[in-house]
Amino acid sequence: MSEAVTTTDHDKIRRWVEEREGRPAVVRTSGSGGLLRIDFGEPEENLEELSWDEFFEIFDDNDLAFLHQNRTSDGNTSRFHKFVERGK
Repeated sequence: MSEAVTTTDHDKIRRWVEEREGRPAVVRTSGSGGLLRIDFGEPEENLEELSWDEFFEIFDDNDLAFLHQNRTSDGNTSRFHKFVERGK
């Protein structure tokens, strides 16, 4: 199944990311917030790794949801994801 699903459940998001060897990260903007990202593989220079608590604080403060795909159409593990506004 290659359908994308949306969740706001912190445990599900963390499990999905960690199963793919990802880490919570942010591209810092002005202030204490930033653009949330998931960093896979070697850490990217422009990303700052976050604790899960920091990540979910930004996630909730910005009313985000996590749109993700579990499997590609050919059955492989998918890393497709993006952050969307809740209720969209």
